[in-house]
Amino acid sequence: MPTTSFGPKLDDNFGESIVSSDASQLWRIDVHHHVVPPQYADQSMPIKPPDIDEQLQSMDRWHIQTALTSLTPRVVLKNLHRLRQVARDCNEFQARMVRDRPARLGSFALLPLPEVDGALEEIAYALDVLRLDGVGLFSSVADRYLGDPAFDPVFDELHRRKAAVFIHPTHCEAPERTRLSAPPFVVEYVFDTTRAVVNLIYSGTLQRCPDIRFIVAHGGGTVPFLAQRIAMMEGHRGAKGVTGVMPALRSLYFETASTTSRFALRSLQEFADPARILWGSDLPFVYGARLEEEVEHWEHYDGFDADARAAIERENALVLFPRFGGEK
Repeated sequence: MPTTSFGPKLDDNFGESIVSSDASQLWRIDVHHHVVPPQYADQSMPIKPPDIDEQLQSMDRWHIQTALTSLTPRVVLKNLHRLRQVARDCNEFQARMVRDRPARLGSFALLPLPEVDGALEEIAYALDVLRLDGVGLFSSVADRYLGDPAFDPVFDELHRRKAAVFIHPTHCEAPERTRLSAPPFVVEYVFDTTRAVVNLIYSGTLQRCPDIRFIVAHGGGTVPFLAQRIAMMEGHRGAKGVTGVMPALRSLYFETASTTSRFALRSLQEFADPARILWGSDLPFVYGARLEEEVEHWEHYDGFDADARAAIERENALVLFPRFGGEK
């Protein structure tokens, strides 16, 4: 079994072992796939972001027909003083990629949150002018979680547009006072995602905005495992007015990046309708031996039959993004 690693420098075999250039061999739709415009890449990133040719080669290797790209939180966290410019640059970068390769690429727009007015302006530009496929949000921004009342105008607009929204964890660490020094990706990212989902429930945002098509990264963090516990908010004196928790949670879409072990997939499968599960890779930040291991786990998981596997790898995404159902 290959050894796992997180965040090493990009090695020489990132785009090697191309399976086939035959379009019939490309079927997966990857909803968790990162890009970084060259002007925002720097040495602090865990890998050197690949150029487009390398990225397409990597997609071929993993049988990915189409990748929906999104931005890494690092781009935002390093540019808090110019969020509107960063969002505009990143979205125009993604739009150029999609324009040049519309069958292979889609994209989720970056918003300059916590600047609500700027986010509303960027939603209009990204979706109406650039014609991007949806919006990407981070689980928390400036110490506010998704569902915070300050963000209500953004969610109301996304609801009005029936937008697809990809929720990705922000890069966060345990508070210093806890003296927890394990790498933050081990638990902090998945719990930040879970906190965001819980706050979307607690604030009533999910119930108020049922037309937003939410996709939650990494199998929903710990949501499937904790779903029954989250539902205990109903009727609790500290959560007045919180109702319909389980239906709201099950209205979410969950993608599989870093969630392909049998332990994680079994929990996700028990909780979520298979029609609400999507395939994701987390390329290029997960690649090489680690991605090989995750895909191997996925391909050998015995819980999904052939129809369910095909739906997760492709057909479910086409419900959300039907434009990718044409010629490859």
